[in-house]
Amino acid sequence: MATIHTLHIVNKRPDHPAFVACLSSITDQDGLLLTESGVLALADREAPLKGTVYALAPDLQARAIAVDGLDVQSIDFDTMVALTTEATRVISW
Repeated sequence: MATIHTLHIVNKRPDHPAFVACLSSITDQDGLLLTESGVLALADREAPLKGTVYALAPDLQARAIAVDGLDVQSIDFDTMVALTTEATRVISW
């Protein structure tokens, strides 16, 4: 895995103010991890997601969202933990 400057973890729906604020602060060196209701952003294939995008696989499954054809890495809990330890800093929105 590449080094991530800031890992942004978002569990809010795409229309939530925290989700919008998160997107405005992400840089190309950051990672965006979508969990819980955050994965709903992937249902809208036009959503402008920046940085390296990850989505928690159990949350994708629970909401029947496929990441085929998207530039998104579906990850498990162990990989999520690894990302948090490798990032310079972590922000939960």
